[in-house]
Amino acid sequence: MNKSYLKLRWLFKVQLLSSAFFILLPSMAYTEDWPQAQGSNRDNKSAETELLDKWPEGGPELLWTFRNSGVGYSGPAVVGDCVYIMGGRNGLAELLAINATSGKLRWSKTVSQKIFDFEGNSWGAGPRATPTVTDGMVYALAGDGELAAFDTEGEFCWQVNMVSDLGGSVSIVDAGEPETYGWGYCWSPLVDDNKVICVPGGDQGMIAALDRKTGKVIWRSESLTGGATYSSPIKATVNGIDLYIVMTQGGIAGIAAIDGELLWNYKRDRPYPDVVIPTPVYYNQHVYASVGSAGCDLIKLMKQNEGSFDATRVYFSRNMKNELGGFVLHNGHVYGSSARRGWVCQAFGSGDLEWYSKRVSDSLGEGSIAYADGHLYLYAEREADVAIIKAVPEGYQEKGRFTLPEESQMRAPSGKNWTHPAIAGGKLYLRDQELLFCYDIE
Repeated sequence: MNKSYLKLRWLFKVQLLSSAFFILLPSMAYTEDWPQAQGSNRDNKSAETELLDKWPEGGPELLWTFRNSGVGYSGPAVVGDCVYIMGGRNGLAELLAINATSGKLRWSKTVSQKIFDFEGNSWGAGPRATPTVTDGMVYALAGDGELAAFDTEGEFCWQVNMVSDLGGSVSIVDAGEPETYGWGYCWSPLVDDNKVICVPGGDQGMIAALDRKTGKVIWRSESLTGGATYSSPIKATVNGIDLYIVMTQGGIAGIAAIDGELLWNYKRDRPYPDVVIPTPVYYNQHVYASVGSAGCDLIKLMKQNEGSFDATRVYFSRNMKNELGGFVLHNGHVYGSSARRGWVCQAFGSGDLEWYSKRVSDSLGEGSIAYADGHLYLYAEREADVAIIKAVPEGYQEKGRFTLPEESQMRAPSGKNWTHPAIAGGKLYLRDQELLFCYDIE
């Protein structure tokens, strides 16, 4: 045999062995961070795979419990091996960094010298906003409007106050709320390129873009003013134009990312009668929003010649009345909890109801939601129960349930489990005031 033939045989064997090796390899799970409120895209969805599709009796394994998060409804942001969360502790509004593997505190930094609270408040004091983590920086907002930037090692970078520095104010729709601040600043900062997008509210512009390295104002939305709502802004690209979608007390608006110009402003027939909390969803030139008893709206955006947009209502429906737990758009359907109907599956394009869980006697109570790997994770706001169901329009199909092992001792009399769940690195994070639980769902 010549050398060329032997070499070909050797290469062929190597190729066969290599192919067999890759065939025998198990499918690898995909994990991602949860770097801000409601996940990477602010849609309550994680792209993680190879997660448990059914929970054992008693739920997935509890890895650790952190018991000193303080008071507040801030959610966890998870990047790499660190969990960032805010809490009211020792009279201060603090940003905490917790080791995601051990559950041990790495560091804590003061964002505000006081815990946000007000007379007659029975719903709960402390921070409500989830930190935003990107490019080695953490941006954290306290209830009194103090926005602070730190690096991921806890080094202070800059600080801006929404009221004293930016002339902001929060929309007040209840006479019992404190002047200027309402229920406190609750939206979570949106970082886009070199900008931190904020919602200070006020006459100078409802929206502000700050330089993410210095905190200096880049622009204000001078043509969109009024009090800030409690909803977080999102980014969308519509017909090639980058814009920020924000909830107002009167409806929904779109702001140009480049300069803060008002591109469109959808005003409902009647303004929202109560607090505006849920974050809207954008998909394929459509914006979906649901605000409590006011029901839900789907609007369509059509670009005009001048670069502005026409926002036209597709439908209004009361099939989804989401108060603050948020919702998920998946495969043409919207899932979330609706007042007095429980968990709801609604057709995105038509608003028609596919199912609602009040028809199921043992369905979970209303609450907040997250999606991953074909399933919905439901966190009940009253019972501290957690369930996993299939994300399908055929019906409420529960695949497991458990109750948190202990309850907060610091929750206010009218407070509930309002912090949204987070999914990152094969783990499920759930907060009940000072208690932060980490579960293994791989």
